[in-house]
Amino acid sequence: MTSFRTLDDLGDVSGKRALVRVDLNVPMKDGAVTDDTRLRATLPTVTELADKGAIVLLLAHFGRPKGERRPDMSLALVTRPYEHVLGRPVRFIDDCAGPEAAEAVATLQPGDVAILENTRFHAGEEKNDAALAQAMAALGDFYVDDAFSAAHRAHASTERIAHLLPAYAGRAMEKELNALERALGHPERPVAAVVGGAKVSTKLEVLRHLVGKVDHLIIGGGMANTFLAARGVAIGKSLAERDLADTANEILDAADRANCTVHLPYDVVVAKEFAANPPSIRTCNVHEVAEDEMILDVGPAAVEALADVLKTCRTLVWNGPLGAFETPPFEAATVSLARTAAALTQEGSLVSVAGGGDTVAALNQAGVADDFTFVSTAGGAFLEWMEGKELPGVKALDSREGE
Repeated sequence: MTSFRTLDDLGDVSGKRALVRVDLNVPMKDGAVTDDTRLRATLPTVTELADKGAIVLLLAHFGRPKGERRPDMSLALVTRPYEHVLGRPVRFIDDCAGPEAAEAVATLQPGDVAILENTRFHAGEEKNDAALAQAMAALGDFYVDDAFSAAHRAHASTERIAHLLPAYAGRAMEKELNALERALGHPERPVAAVVGGAKVSTKLEVLRHLVGKVDHLIIGGGMANTFLAARGVAIGKSLAERDLADTANEILDAADRANCTVHLPYDVVVAKEFAANPPSIRTCNVHEVAEDEMILDVGPAAVEALADVLKTCRTLVWNGPLGAFETPPFEAATVSLARTAAALTQEGSLVSVAGGGDTVAALNQAGVADDFTFVSTAGGAFLEWMEGKELPGVKALDSREGE
């Protein structure tokens, strides 16, 4: 794990310009923010810096403008909603680099907060362009990265700039990195991982990495069907990637060599059609799935057994649902196991870290997102971390570089 500086390592920041990379890429409809989770995640860092008298300049992207100025992707749209969440005035500056931006920044006073225009309006942002990063850096005295969700991208505002100014992790980034370290860096054992979702192909690297890291690997969703089929189980017309049978068996063999126990469902919930509350729904042994049926959730007996597994563990990493959780009643397994994990966490016997869009939605549906040790809203960055990859935005914060 990277050794990084935090806001605790900052000296007197009064009157200094803090360039803070945040995630303001929020969903909007009819001019209103429909989910302000990412806005609220920035508050500890922004409030702390502003209260200490820093001039806080927020760098962020919004949408995919691909190097073009697009009014519908301007961060001006987010400024008023952010001002409301922050509870203090927020200025909008029409660029994130160059003389006009510098002129506007020069008018700000200690404690002021400003949002700079969409970094992706510059084509050099996604190319990690040195000149753009230098122009951004010229606006600040130090750099704070508080956007783990963008840390897997080597962009000018997430990676290059961190080498040009004294660089620190913001409070949200610090919390995320510490949680991830507890989960897979130096975890308390035994460690369990729940990996679900539709396709094995999207999480091959995750599975390959985890079998060497965890003691129990719980596989759910359509992914489990692929593994069942690879083991010769007749799964009817269930969603599966049958062409990945050899790959699935390779992962199972690797798990055996690493003394990692892989848990696949032995009872399942099936139906003849994928619809809400279909009349053909039934629960059966995994070896009793008919040719015209599809597996849509893990069965109650298997969930009870998985709950018993979690009770023996000290650490849990979770990414992906166990079944088709968006469609009732196929959320039952995910909700039940999530509530078990939450209860164990609240008892103090389990460190639970979860991440990914579907996972967050499933935990919210179960009403337990706040009961896990840490829930990451990062999608791609969380997945790449689970794959064991080095994240450019995190590596750039390494305080040991150059030693």
